[in-house]
Amino acid sequence: MSSRRNNPLARASGTASAARTPWAWALCGALAGAVPTLVVFAPAQWLASGVAQASGQRVLLTGVRGTVWTGSGQLVLTGGHASQDQAALPGRIGWRLRPAWGGLRAQIDAACCTPAPLQLQARARWNGAHITVADGQSHWPAAVLAGLGTPWNTLQPQGQLALETRGLQMDWAAGRMVLQGQAQLDALSMSSRLSTLRPMGSYRLTLQGGAAPTLGLQTLQGALQLSGSGQWVGQRLRFTGEASAAPEREGALSNLLNIIGRRQGARSLISLG
Repeated sequence: MSSRRNNPLARASGTASAARTPWAWALCGALAGAVPTLVVFAPAQWLASGVAQASGQRVLLTGVRGTVWTGSGQLVLTGGHASQDQAALPGRIGWRLRPAWGGLRAQIDAACCTPAPLQLQARARWNGAHITVADGQSHWPAAVLAGLGTPWNTLQPQGQLALETRGLQMDWAAGRMVLQGQAQLDALSMSSRLSTLRPMGSYRLTLQGGAAPTLGLQTLQGALQLSGSGQWVGQRLRFTGEASAAPEREGALSNLLNIIGRRQGARSLISLG
């Protein structure tokens, strides 16, 4: 003990250590205060980067403002990495994220398309996640699909897409998705640059959840007749259908029928998966 008191180097080391201690505590305190502040005020660009990465650059948020938790931006659909195709939703969309028990609640509002904000809740689960979509309705311009690239950039669809969800829930576990509930998409007064006929018709896609989710296509009205059905087998959709034209409109719809599927006389056969 006496040797330490008589050792100038030991005394200097102890003094320096004591001097550093308040600074160390101050630094820890600053970090403890900065981390929550950084989380609360995380810039909206962080969310935009996450959306782009998760979608393979097919969904972009540009011109973002605000924070991860409350912000707005313009929604842009693209054909993915290195694609020249893109189309923006008119106006801006806004979002509001809030922590919820075991996850997050999200509210999405687009002045052009959502009469009431879309609401969903996401919860983390072991090796996966659960998402619940509140029942709701929205209307979207079909023209924005052209941004996704082939085949939409060729079809250049025009019309209105009316989406309705009922009891829709999605579970991801070990890379597998289980779907419950129903989603209905009505494609209304549709037209394409491949046909002079405007509009060609209106159509309904119905997604029904269950042990093996199904997809159905039917014509509501119009000269272009579309029908088909499909089912998810594992993670792959197998869909078969056909397209045909009213006899007096075959000439106006011939080019489109050649693109939609494999021609067989007056019909065009559709096959996916």
